[in-house]
Amino acid sequence: MTPLKHLLAAAVLCLSALPLRAAVDIQTVTSPGGIDAWLVEDHSIPFVALELRFRGGASLDAPGKRGATYLMTALLEEGAADLDAQGFAAARESLAARLSFDVGDDALSVSARMLTETRDEAADLLKLALTQPRFDADAVERVRGQVLSGLQSDAQDPNVLADRAFSRLAFGDHPYGTPYEGTLDSVAALTRDDLVAAKDAVLARDRVVASAVGDITAAELGALLDTLLADLPATGAPMPDDVVPDLTAGVTTVDFPTPQSVVVFGQPGMERDDPDFFAAYILNQILGGGGFSSRLMTEVREARGLSYGVYSYLVPRDHAATWQGSLASSNARAAEAIDVVRSEWAKVAAEGVTAEELEAAKTYLTGSYPLRFDGNSRIADILVGMQLDDLPPDYVETRNAKIEAVTLDDIRRVAGEWLMPGRLRFVVVGQPEALDGAEAMVIPAAGED
Repeated sequence: MTPLKHLLAAAVLCLSALPLRAAVDIQTVTSPGGIDAWLVEDHSIPFVALELRFRGGASLDAPGKRGATYLMTALLEEGAADLDAQGFAAARESLAARLSFDVGDDALSVSARMLTETRDEAADLLKLALTQPRFDADAVERVRGQVLSGLQSDAQDPNVLADRAFSRLAFGDHPYGTPYEGTLDSVAALTRDDLVAAKDAVLARDRVVASAVGDITAAELGALLDTLLADLPATGAPMPDDVVPDLTAGVTTVDFPTPQSVVVFGQPGMERDDPDFFAAYILNQILGGGGFSSRLMTEVREARGLSYGVYSYLVPRDHAATWQGSLASSNARAAEAIDVVRSEWAKVAAEGVTAEELEAAKTYLTGSYPLRFDGNSRIADILVGMQLDDLPPDYVETRNAKIEAVTLDDIRRVAGEWLMPGRLRFVVVGQPEALDGAEAMVIPAAGED
């Protein structure tokens, strides 16, 4: 291990041992070139964590090019400018920098971990990846092969099939309705020109948010961001339209040879900026988000032994919102598990929750929140996520008060308005028994568009 690698390893180790912070001093920074960012200075260790997010993500795939943004993102560290894949990796290693890229439905993520000593050189290397990726034929084919292998594996995973079937029902032809990884056919047909177009569609200055935590000043961060981003296109592709989930009550089955049925269920949900979001967040904690203390876990697992686990979760995406859940049960008892979930969903909608349940949920949610701020890298990730959600910098300080302000009447009202047993759709992948009235759904083979 080189001395720089030793230094980076020591910095990361120290970061993991930092004490929890009672407050996070967030500065808002605007670079000379007009790039906005949030900064938390911490000069105790010569290290900075930088996070960039580009809104739009894989939802910006061009028509007929599903999977292009996903494949492009995987190739960003496979060579840039005059550095091929091996040369780029060697340059990164010599700087003891960590660069990573990821993409989802709504955003493309760029994460960098850089030592102060080599920060400028690491930023220059990252700039090459963002602005001059090579997309060499050999790298494209190697990474394409990895993606295709993953798609073939997904086609045999009932959990993946259930999620995708639910998304297709909920979102139809919207980008959310198809897997952002693409299909065997669509990925196999992608060209280098498609990858370049995908890069220009999403890596643009008009949709970037940024955060940094560590050994860097506001002036230094502004200069670094201009270095990284000035050469990117000013604007990217138009954002997709909003979509209302097309979900009605009922059960959809997908035949799959497995002894255990995988069940994904859901209804339309609440947007992140809704005034009642905190009440819904707490309600979900009680209903199915609170592990062994939740209503669904108590009724489905503890009382009847129908599943090892059942969970619910709010999914407020940029262009649609759902309230979902999942479980797995034996084929013989999946129908009973569905009945219990449906019954509990309706019961909470009609009756709300108890004062004791509300207090326990508040105690957990407020007590666990500070534990998230356990190092510079984690804080940088939280800050950039806050910006994606259009939250103000003082949210870190006010969030727990918003939780505490929710009353039992708020919970009961939101339960009655937002829990919709009449629109709760179940998707079951397996060979469940005695599911009366279920609608069969055929999932195309992995290679079909």
